[in-house]
Amino acid sequence: MKPAWDQLGDEYADSSSVLIGDSDCTDSGKSLCDKFDVKGFPTIKYWVDGEVQDYSGGRDYDALNEFVSTTLGKLCDVITLDDCNDKEKGYVEKMKGKGADEREKQLVRLTGMKGNDMKSELKKWLNKRISLLTAMKEKNDEL
Repeated sequence: MKPAWDQLGDEYADSSSVLIGDSDCTDSGKSLCDKFDVKGFPTIKYWVDGEVQDYSGGRDYDALNEFVSTTLGKLCDVITLDDCNDKEKGYVEKMKGKGADEREKQLVRLTGMKGNDMKSELKKWLNKRISLLTAMKEKNDEL
């Protein structure tokens, strides 16, 4: 699970709403683990509105990323462009200029690339474009 966790940390390293961290409960992090009642390893905890909760989902990168992006992260709003960075805004505007069929083709193409080997930054941007296109598909009537 450690490689998936580290990849997730890289994915959200620049996030203003998500912090991915870990603690060694056998060493310097023991007091933190005691405070949050960590008994088994690995244990994943997350906070929503200051309330600690236990994570019980999948432990691979895709499952973790899906959970974080849908449950914890502030997503780029494809209608208002709130919480979008400049790169996301440019991509959304570009894709708004295309029809729903072309956006669907791009979504299928990009989704097919998910299993390919690529640098972390490219993988991050690939996942972000898939997320944006999925949101645009869901809100097609509002575009």
